[in-house]
Amino acid sequence: QARLAESGGGLVQAGGSLRLSCAASGRIFMINDMGWYRQAPGKQRELVAVITRGGSPNYADSVKGRFTISRDNAKKTVSLQMNSLKPEDTAVYYCNAGVVNFDGTSVQSWGQGTQVTVSS
Repeated sequence: QARLAESGGGLVQAGGSLRLSCAASGRIFMINDMGWYRQAPGKQRELVAVITRGGSPNYADSVKGRFTISRDNAKKTVSLQMNSLKPEDTAVYYCNAGVVNFDGTSVQSWGQGTQVTVSS
């Protein structure tokens, strides 16, 4: 069973930067899309950025030009570089991966979440 472990959250002032990382482990045959979601208090979880296995990224409009997603297929990792952070970026950030198992089944795996707090 795949596990996703996130790291890199924390407290930063507006205008600052943070880098989130996520590593997948376990019996994984392949990972398709990998991405980052976030959930602010009282709001629904929303997509922040996603990247295909081939390296094509897509971003939420709210983070375009500020955030950059990247991945390393060999290491089974995905990262999110967050620059020019705003207070409205404050949320719990979750890593997500489309995992393909050796038996051919596919499952959406989630990390436990990491808190990002941006102070004004």
